[in-house]
Amino acid sequence: MWSGHWMWGGFMWLFWLAVLVAVILLIRWLIQSKPGEQSQSENSLEILKKRYARGEIDKEEFEQKKRDLLS
Repeated sequence: MWSGHWMWGGFMWLFWLAVLVAVILLIRWLIQSKPGEQSQSENSLEILKKRYARGEIDKEEFEQKKRDLLS
């Protein structure tokens, strides 16, 4: 009976350790996913600005694509 108590306690310790690790990984994933989306949008906008500066697209097309990217 006594040895079973120690075994159960060990498993509970491992269970809570796994829960803690899962929560930490979830928080890291949530934090990292947000900035990635913003930087991708900024990169797309920078590409669009460069295309406009090189004359590849006119002002009307630039404004339309800019609205599409920012919405």
